[in-house]
Amino acid sequence: MTRDVVHVAGGGLAGCEAALQLARFGIPVVLHEMRPVRETPVHRGDSLAQIVCSNSLKSVVPSTASGLLKAELDAAGCRLLEAARRCAVPAGAALAVDKALFSAEVAARLDAEPLVEIARAEVVAPDEDGADWIVATGPLTSADLRARLEGLTGGAGLHFFDAIAPTVTLASLDLDVLYRAARYDKGEADYLNAALDVETYAAFHAALVGAERAEVHDFDRDHLFAGCQPLEEIADSGVDTLAFGPLRPVGLADPRGGARPRAVVQLRQENREGTLYGLVGFQTRLKRGEQRRVFRMIPGLERAEFVRYGQLHRNFYLDTPRVLDRAFALPADRRLRFAGQITGVEGYVESIASGLTTAWILAAERRGETLPPWPRDTLLGALLHGFLFDATGARLTPMNVNFGLLPSLTDAPRGRGARQRRREALGARSLDSLATYLHGPVPQRLLAAAEAR
Repeated sequence: MTRDVVHVAGGGLAGCEAALQLARFGIPVVLHEMRPVRETPVHRGDSLAQIVCSNSLKSVVPSTASGLLKAELDAAGCRLLEAARRCAVPAGAALAVDKALFSAEVAARLDAEPLVEIARAEVVAPDEDGADWIVATGPLTSADLRARLEGLTGGAGLHFFDAIAPTVTLASLDLDVLYRAARYDKGEADYLNAALDVETYAAFHAALVGAERAEVHDFDRDHLFAGCQPLEEIADSGVDTLAFGPLRPVGLADPRGGARPRAVVQLRQENREGTLYGLVGFQTRLKRGEQRRVFRMIPGLERAEFVRYGQLHRNFYLDTPRVLDRAFALPADRRLRFAGQITGVEGYVESIASGLTTAWILAAERRGETLPPWPRDTLLGALLHGFLFDATGARLTPMNVNFGLLPSLTDAPRGRGARQRRREALGARSLDSLATYLHGPVPQRLLAAAEAR
């Protein structure tokens, strides 16, 4: 391969988006994926852009942070969001996908791109061949590559523990007990709901906190990403924490009547056929037998068939504000760029956004230009150019997008409904700012190069 080629290590969401964006700008790419040559603890098979946790890419409502980020990425021409919509399954106001169809769709787009070559081999030393690399190997970076990166960055690799929720079959659920509803009636009633009364909830909570947990090497509760706390770790904090957290019953009254439940468990469709459902918010490190025993205490799940068990795994990421420059490159060797969860973003769409961003920055540099950072009042800018490079804290903690990352409004709404109007105003400001940015000289020349292909 010549040095004109950009190598992308990692065939996950960030790597696939980066490869497709580089090809969009006329840059040849070799996309390296180590599976099936070397497996990971959680992936199954060798499919690209494989989603291993929840199948939801979260809300599409523009007044939510996730919905706004999708709108920003759409404006930038994101490739994987296009693929996700082609593989969507019912999920109310959220964008959820059939995992297998989504992987196949992304693979088809990569196969159809003449500038992309896929190499099935583990990458251990991306700094040795003199080419440009985007390392997007994610939280499950192999031990050999992780050691190499820690050496190159002075040992600035960090880790946290991430948890996966279990999946069950629809055929094994008691649909006479479960009922369909969407929280606050947002979107269609696409979620299955299990209501727990006071006694059932108390028994479930007691069984959960007393259940045997799988041992995880070097496990430290303080290193858990807050958005993926195992259910039992939340329950340990007190009997009410689940009922006011992932099992809160607000807006989920049983349409068949009866008293308001003490708690509600939601299940979300995970494939297009509607045969698989995931337990929302049920990330766990319980042993498999304990998962069957405890989760079958939920009304309607007494005979639940588990096709994927929850698990906890260690994730690897870099201390971005202290080891990378603003182009996501190593200052000592700018041939090495990074994208995705290895940079400290958290979430599917956030990883896609990171892959797109690193690809755009490198594509502009290939043209002898410097791409300005995303505007600070967009979620793209607030997360990727703001939060990730904030060195205030001693330790970078992975982050999803949220409105708290954005600069305050100069004239914030007040009074009743202020929160919703504030979010709408922040969204409008963001999209206006991004539109102005995309019409700037460097982005315009970059996009013109894409159009000329």
